[in-house]
Amino acid sequence: VLLCVLLCVSPVSLTLPVCLSEVLMNTRLETSDLRWTNYPADDPKWEEVSGLDDESNSVRIHEICTLDSPSSYWLRTRWIPRRAATTVYVEIRFTMMECAGLNRRHCKETFNLYYYQCDSDEATPTHPAWMENPYTKVTAVAADHLLRSGGEKRYNIKLLRLDQLRGAGLYLAFQSQGACMALLSVRVFYRKCPPLRRAFASFPETIPHSLVEQAQGVCVENAVTPPGEQSRPPTMLCGEDGQWVGQPTSSCACRPGYETGENDVRCRACPSGQFKAESGAGSCEPCPTYSNTLIPGSAYCLCHPGRHRADSDPPHAACTRPPSAPRSIVSQVNDTSVTLEWSEPLERGGRGDLTYRVLCSLCGTGLVGSCSPCDDSVLYRPAQRGLTQRRVVIWGLRPHTKYTFTVQSLNGVSALSQSEPASDTVNVTTSRDVPPPVSVLRRAAASETSLSLDWTAPVLQNQHQILDYQLRYSPKEAGQWQYVSSRSSSLVLTGLQRATSYQVQVRARSQAGYGSFGAATGFNTLPDGRSGAHSQLVLTGVLVSVGILLLVARSGCSLPLSDKSGHYQMGQTMKVYIDPFTYEDPNEAVREFAKEIEASFVKIEEVIGAGEFGEVCRGRLRVPGRKENYVAIKTLKGGYTEKQRRDFLSEASIMGQFQHPNIIHLEGVITTSCPVMILTEFMENGALDSFLRMNDGQFTTIQLVGMLRGIAAGMKYLSDMSFVHRDLAARNILVNSNLVCKVSDFGLSRFLTENSSDPTYTSSLVGRLSSLIVLLICRKFTSASDAWSYGIVMWEVMSYGERPYWDMSNQDVINAIEQDYRLPPPPDCPSSLHALMLDCWQKERANRPRFCDVVASLDRLIRNPASLKVTHSEGPSSSQPLLDQRVPPPLSACGSVSEWLRAIKMERYEQSFLQAGFTSMDIVSQLNTEDLLRVGVTLAGHQKKILSSVQTLRIHKAPPTLLY
Repeated sequence: VLLCVLLCVSPVSLTLPVCLSEVLMNTRLETSDLRWTNYPADDPKWEEVSGLDDESNSVRIHEICTLDSPSSYWLRTRWIPRRAATTVYVEIRFTMMECAGLNRRHCKETFNLYYYQCDSDEATPTHPAWMENPYTKVTAVAADHLLRSGGEKRYNIKLLRLDQLRGAGLYLAFQSQGACMALLSVRVFYRKCPPLRRAFASFPETIPHSLVEQAQGVCVENAVTPPGEQSRPPTMLCGEDGQWVGQPTSSCACRPGYETGENDVRCRACPSGQFKAESGAGSCEPCPTYSNTLIPGSAYCLCHPGRHRADSDPPHAACTRPPSAPRSIVSQVNDTSVTLEWSEPLERGGRGDLTYRVLCSLCGTGLVGSCSPCDDSVLYRPAQRGLTQRRVVIWGLRPHTKYTFTVQSLNGVSALSQSEPASDTVNVTTSRDVPPPVSVLRRAAASETSLSLDWTAPVLQNQHQILDYQLRYSPKEAGQWQYVSSRSSSLVLTGLQRATSYQVQVRARSQAGYGSFGAATGFNTLPDGRSGAHSQLVLTGVLVSVGILLLVARSGCSLPLSDKSGHYQMGQTMKVYIDPFTYEDPNEAVREFAKEIEASFVKIEEVIGAGEFGEVCRGRLRVPGRKENYVAIKTLKGGYTEKQRRDFLSEASIMGQFQHPNIIHLEGVITTSCPVMILTEFMENGALDSFLRMNDGQFTTIQLVGMLRGIAAGMKYLSDMSFVHRDLAARNILVNSNLVCKVSDFGLSRFLTENSSDPTYTSSLVGRLSSLIVLLICRKFTSASDAWSYGIVMWEVMSYGERPYWDMSNQDVINAIEQDYRLPPPPDCPSSLHALMLDCWQKERANRPRFCDVVASLDRLIRNPASLKVTHSEGPSSSQPLLDQRVPPPLSACGSVSEWLRAIKMERYEQSFLQAGFTSMDIVSQLNTEDLLRVGVTLAGHQKKILSSVQTLRIHKAPPTLLY
């Protein structure tokens, strides 16, 4: 009767999620004995019988009914290999009698499920031991539906999960302790995610392993990872229930020449006559003018014969051709310089990047002689190549010489054309007389380290006079010329090497300019041991002593320190800055501290800015025997006065005295030809303030502190030389390609000691508002005022080039500072750095740190990066900060999104915001990080700045005021 009750039950449907599964064991498919193991073996209670399931299929069933015994009776399956699954599911179908109607003392309505893991089929009737350890208990299984007399006959289905499996297989074990039940079927399986194509990625059938392990896929056919993306395969999470979860992390996109096909699962080729240049979600476009494709699936369109597309042109640009020749060249000869002007070509080739190139050929004197290309002594202004205007001035030509100038028209595709650029030519003959070469050079006297030379003045015509001479000399083996000048026809060269052969050349300068150098003449200095050596040593000692006294008198510095015995310690002297304006002839300071460079060694390439006295250019310096390098060139504009020339060259006299890795290096000057030039090392990243604004938020704090440390090291060097900069600001700090910061712009500087009371040092402050503020606050320019300015530079650096004091007037700033208000820390500024700024802004100059102290403080912070992570104030400050006036206006004050972006200096994203639908301030106030990524704001610093502004827009209702 019990067997009939257990078997004759109606099936109940069970709804499970649709997924793929792999069955490891299913007793419903077995028709023969299952051969499972009973325990205890000598008194088995689990009985295997045959029966029919709900679909009338023959199945093997295990039943047990031990209502009178509390003992444990076990039933263990055969070994089940788990394959690749780490999580398996056990589905149990069973029926169970209700204990209430049976009136048996030990009757139970549950049974226990266990499992045992192992790497092979190793179980025996006695191994493993029949107990919870080594078996692992899954759960106590209770019936949802119990069979009772006259009640509804339904069976139970339980789905249990076994996870984190490690062995190669497992056994299942059922334990009964007084239950009356029947196991109708046991199915063991694991789930798999089906194959999937989504977001142009294909994922294979996948077995889930864990909640964090992603399944890897591949890009579908004709889909690739766009350039610039990290080359990682697409991934997607396969859930434990065999369902794919969420969206794939895929950067796959249709490759060039292919566009999106059906939804996002395939890419189709562009038809003939259309192209797609980049990978991504874009569509194919018709070929631009004068181009076509040859095959479907093209990423670009080939230009028609005779037409070209430059490398810099986008793929959708029309194909173009070179321009026609320039027209109507007009030349104007002025002694040994020529001005050329011409008209625009009739045909520009369909492009807007028209430029010109000037070629020079030397055709001999008069009208006779073959032509050859001009050498590097010929100079062009503004340039020889890449001209955008139709005018060029050429100088450095020979007098009474015939030249042919060719002007070529070029554009972006001229280099791709098979033919020469279209051009026009003009012939000119120069006229100016310059002095002939100085050919007779004599040695009047010689010593071990000097040569006394004289020469015969050349004969001039046209009533011109010799103004001065330039002599250059070099050891014969070295080949590196050094230059000196003389107003007479004699000169003494000093500081030479003993017993060395020198080659010497001289040239003369008249009102018409410099002539050519004469032939090189060789002279030798004397070797050691010559007669009169003792007297020479005595004379040298006297000269050195006089030189030291002159240096001390000129510089205003004390003699070297003396020891207790009164003897001077010569090794303890320090180089002191010498003000060039203390010289009677400022040109002498230029000759002493700045190296004269041949104009032919310099090639100006482009104008990059304008200075107080003229243009600032980038060029190349190629000195024979040295590697060619880029230089920055300051030029003195024409029509200058002698005072303007002296003021212009004074900066070179100042820079030439400094040698430090954080001070701009002077390469030399050109004073013997026009224009007068100052050459310095070229700093690729330009001024620090504009460089930081262009790279807002892109540097780590330790990188910014490294920049500040370099500036402080340069200022320590200047301070040690008793030099006061007077105009220290981020705009006067230059940055090279390695982020090394160098102090520059010494045009406002003068030599001032701490006790100087010279009232004339304020005469050049017109237009230097920041220097004027420092002067009014600090009362006089000293190293302590430079320390105040350095604190402002620190604030500029940490705020990425923000303008100090914002839009406050000079008087407002001074009034606020007099009331002990100071600038607040910039966003995310470490508190240790702001504390150093406040030290630099101490009212009493004696309380401000010296630059050696600043360098030491920054070194300590760099060695302890953790100290740079503290951004909150750790204690009260003696000075109160000015309110950061960069807080954007409140919502009511912003009339549009464009106005708001301009207020926070993020106007570069204006078009992106409007295209993304952020067209009103109400929408902007709901911005989050995901929105910013969608708009295209990827820089972390810009994201933080915009989100901070959005938060402020939500809470601020009134304009900012000073905090008291």
